[in-house]
Amino acid sequence: MTPRTPSVPAPAPESTVRRLRLFVFTLFFVFGGITSLNDVIIPKLKGLFTLNYGEVMLIQSAFFAAYFLISIPAAAIVTRVGYMRAALIGLLTMTAGCLLFVPASSSGQFATFLGALFVLAAGITIVQVVANPLISLLGKPETAHSRLTFAQAFNSLGTTIFPYVGSKLILGSLAPADTGHLSGQALVHETAAIVRTYLGLATILALFAALVWVFRNQFADAPSESPTLRHAAKLLHRLRFAFGTLCIFLYVGAEVAIGSVIVNYLMQANVLGLGQQEAGKHVPLYWGGAMIGRFIGSYLLRVISPGKVLASAAAVVIALLLVSANSSGALSGFSLLAIGLFNSIMFPTIFSLACEGLGPRAAEGSGIICVAIVGGAVVPLITGHVADLIGLKGALLVPALCYAGIAAFGIYARRPWSATDPQRSN
Repeated sequence: MTPRTPSVPAPAPESTVRRLRLFVFTLFFVFGGITSLNDVIIPKLKGLFTLNYGEVMLIQSAFFAAYFLISIPAAAIVTRVGYMRAALIGLLTMTAGCLLFVPASSSGQFATFLGALFVLAAGITIVQVVANPLISLLGKPETAHSRLTFAQAFNSLGTTIFPYVGSKLILGSLAPADTGHLSGQALVHETAAIVRTYLGLATILALFAALVWVFRNQFADAPSESPTLRHAAKLLHRLRFAFGTLCIFLYVGAEVAIGSVIVNYLMQANVLGLGQQEAGKHVPLYWGGAMIGRFIGSYLLRVISPGKVLASAAAVVIALLLVSANSSGALSGFSLLAIGLFNSIMFPTIFSLACEGLGPRAAEGSGIICVAIVGGAVVPLITGHVADLIGLKGALLVPALCYAGIAAFGIYARRPWSATDPQRSN
């Protein structure tokens, strides 16, 4: 069956638009916050199951693999049932994923936690496929990029708050004993903190889903035909779009890889030497920097070429990674945390630069780019294996290479798109 995407609906009343914007901002807050909890449960499960860095990064691989596998089916769901009902399906899937942490804990198997995370991420993927285009429809087309950046600030708000609360609920309960030899009921007891946290999230998500059901008819979106996936993939023949899509892969991968190792990185004696819970409380500094940077960046992107801003931010991140890897103490720790500030503008800027010139095919481009978020499954896994070989400081080379690619794209895309840009087909 040919996938379809929603056509632009008739303008909704201003009061409805305001409610829908609040709804979308809440979606960004929720799925951003839940995603960032991975950074908290990684050190918890690493200790409980005595995993090396390569093994524990399977958490991010299981989570972000959902973007690769679910994005296209999620688009089909949106075209069949509309934005609000698709959001409801996504929220219910997220609720199911949270509830699966109960049998995961009872089984005492790391693989079952990965399964629960995949289901949770599948729901988040559906919600994100809904949220990105929906926010662009709720206002004037010329201000769509500004709304997306503003909405992503709520995403960053979630990634700032959730890790702090999660570190107190999850990491604060870790027994001081040697958890590497736990099994049976002892292991179930130690994972109970994770279960309680996700059961609380399941309750909140279920209530939110009920609210969405009440307002399911607020947005009258009508599906229409769209080209096949094969036809959409031909957009990769455009050099600017293909380069930008690759950079989404690199950016998400690098951002997630750094966030995943922050707790263990700050615990090292030659960095800050913090305990697990205290190190977890520093994770919000990384994501909070992204929130602040998005507000600052929304202004800078109006007065400076987005490509130049992107290239400059990527260059600063590379410098911070080099400083962190080649220093010790507070300088090493806080230079790594400061990266979040410069990450802030990267996703929306790469996204908008890649999609320049697509015109009516922008929706197809958005679908392809969403698949590229699978970088969050690949780059952290590579980073983890490198960390096992040469240590966490040496492993920072992996995200540094990713940011080098992003800097190159910023330089390449510093000028606005023109019809003469290289491409092999339309």
